Parts: sequence; structure tokens; C-alpha cells
Amino acid sequence: MTEQVLAGGAGGLAQRMEIELVLCSSARVVARMPVEGNTQPYGLLHGGASVVLAETLGSIGSAIHAGPGRIAVGVDINATHHRAARGGVVTGVATPVQLGSTLACYEVVVTDEDDRRICTARITCLLRDAAPGA
Repeated sequence: MTEQVLAGGAGGLAQRMEIELVLCSSARVVARMPVEGNTQPYGLLHGGASVVLAETLGSIGSAIHAGPGRIAVGVDINATHHRAARGGVVTGVATPVQLGSTLACYEVVVTDEDDRRICTARITCLLRDAAPGA
């Protein structure tokens, strides 16, 4: 899964939002995302963009943890938005809260270029066997 993610990226939505993967492992997933192009009408980073970043990172970590022949499917995500970002780049760091055989849970912290916390999210993924031929 790690090679697949690094070679092919994190998927269509992540590409549209210009999410750039920096580090991928089940212990830590790091990515950067520009604020520009991911804003709401007031010019601030859209809260949904932070959630997309968080879900991308938590899902990647969960899929790597699940291992070959298994998939990770998000079943819950929540986010608290702490402050606004108006420009530059934000960084998301996902670290595991719990890694089991059927569930994986990650905390994702999104910070601005001054290392100020923009958002804290938690994502839980169900881990299951991949469909035959998938």
C-alpha cells in the first residue's frame, strides 16, 4: 500500500486539492496542502478542506496498517476547527490512537506554517478483506 500511495497519490479529490504526501507509514502520515484554492467565500481555509486532508491521511495510515489484501473504510470522522488560515500551506500529521485487527483510529493535527494548530480531527476506519479481484 505504501508504494501504491507514493506512486499514484492519494486519489482524485486529494489531487484536486493539491495534497502532497510527505511521509507514509502506519505510525505516521504527513502531507501538505495549499490554502489557496481550498478556501470558503471569506478567503479562509474551508473547514471541509481540513476534513478532507484529515480523512486522506487517516485512511492512508489505516490502509497501510490493514496490510495486503485488506482495505480500510472510513466509518467516523469529526473535527474541531481552532483558528483560521488565510494563505500559505497547512500540514497534516496523522498518528494512531488505536490500531487493531478490525478498526484503526487516527488523530490528525493540521497546523499552519507557524506551527499553530488549525484543526484537530479523529478518524476511525473499519478494516476488512478486499473484494476478490480488487
